[in-house]
Amino acid sequence: MLRQAVVLVGGLGTRLGERTKTVPKPMLDVGGRPFLDTLLDELVRYGVFDEILLLAGHKAEIVETHYAAAARGSTRIIVSREPEPLGTGGALVHARDLLHDRFLLLNGDSLFDFNLLDLIMRAQGGRVHMALRDGVVGDRYGRVVLDGDVVRDFIAPGVGATGPVNAGIYVIDKSVLADITMLPASLEQDVFPGLTKSGALRGTAYRGYFIDIGIPDDFARADRELRDKLRRPAVFFDRDGVLNHDSGYTFESHRLEWIEGAREAVKAVNDAGYFAFVITNQSGVARGYYEEHHVVALHRWMADQMALIGAHVDAFEYCPDHPEGTVARYCRPSDRRKPAPGMIIDLAQRFPVDMTRSLVIGDKPSDIEAARAAGLAGHLFEGGNLEAFVRQRLIPAGQA
Repeated sequence: MLRQAVVLVGGLGTRLGERTKTVPKPMLDVGGRPFLDTLLDELVRYGVFDEILLLAGHKAEIVETHYAAAARGSTRIIVSREPEPLGTGGALVHARDLLHDRFLLLNGDSLFDFNLLDLIMRAQGGRVHMALRDGVVGDRYGRVVLDGDVVRDFIAPGVGATGPVNAGIYVIDKSVLADITMLPASLEQDVFPGLTKSGALRGTAYRGYFIDIGIPDDFARADRELRDKLRRPAVFFDRDGVLNHDSGYTFESHRLEWIEGAREAVKAVNDAGYFAFVITNQSGVARGYYEEHHVVALHRWMADQMALIGAHVDAFEYCPDHPEGTVARYCRPSDRRKPAPGMIIDLAQRFPVDMTRSLVIGDKPSDIEAARAAGLAGHLFEGGNLEAFVRQRLIPAGQA
C-alpha cells in the first residue's frame, strides 16, 4: 500500500500579486487558516499516509517553521527545501532521496474533493496515473484525451475541446525520475508527453468540488466557500454485527469475518462524499478480555483491508467502559457508551459534519437509541448485503 503523499508548495504565485511576495501561496489564509493546513487535514483523514513530504521553494522558511517537527496524528510531516526553482519535475529530482518507490503527488494550491484511495487502488503497477476532473465547462483549461484509462493526448485550452481536465493529482512510480535528463523540468511539459507516446500514462476521471487558489477571483471564492464546501454528511457505522459478524468480543484479525458487502459499503459512502465513521462499544476491555491496544490494532488492520479496495474510515471511535467491568479504571458508566450519543457528538465536534443529512447504521436497538439521542436517523441492519443496504440510503455527492 502506498504510504507517502508529496505536496508541491514551492511556486512563486505571481498571479496573486502582493499577497505572495512575503508568504508562499499555500500558506495564505483561506477560510480562516492556512490553505495548506486544510489540504493536509484532508490527506490525513484517509488514514493511510505515514508521511507527508512538503517540497518547498519560495519563502521555504515559513513552511519549515510552521511544520517544524510537525505531525498529524500518526502521520509525520517533512519539509524539503528546493535551492532554486527547478519546475515540478526538478523538485522531485532534488528530493529523490526522500521519495518512496511509489507516492501520491499533489499541488499545494488546489483541492479536489474526491476519493483519493480509489485513484491509488486503480494505479497499481503503472508508472503515472492521473486524477482528472470530469464535467468541467468552458475553455479555460486544457483537455485530456482518454482511451479507456490510457491517456492518448493533451489538447490546449481555448480550442473548444471537451473531455476531462488534469486535476494535478498523480500516483507516481519513482522510476519516472530517470526520464528527467535536464533541469529545470516540468512533469506536464517534459515528462508526460513521452509517457503518453509509450502508453504508460493512465488517468481516471472524477467529479467533486475543486478549487485552485492561483488567481485572485478563485482565491476570493475559496475564502468565501471552502469551509462550507468541506462540511459533509456522515454515516456512523456500528462495528460488530454491521461491518463484521458478531462472534463475541472480537479483537483478533484472524477471527474477524466481514459482513457481505461491508468494505464495499464503506467505499460507497466515501464515493458519495460522506464521512465514514465507526462507533463501537468495546466492553471487552472493561471485562478484561483484551486491552485497548488490541482494539486499536484491529482497527488498523480493518483500515488496511478497506484500503485495498479504495475504501477508508475517517475515524474509529470506541468506548471501553462498562459499569459492571472487572478492570477498575474502566468500571464506570460513560456518556460515550451507546445508547448514549457521546461518540457521535464527539465526532461531530472534531469534524465538519452536516448533521441534518447524517445517519447511523446499527444492528441493535441501542444503536438506534444513540442515533435518536443525537438527532439523527437510525437504520437497523438485520443482515444481508451491507453495500445494497447502504446505497439505498445515500444521497450521491452533488445531489443533496
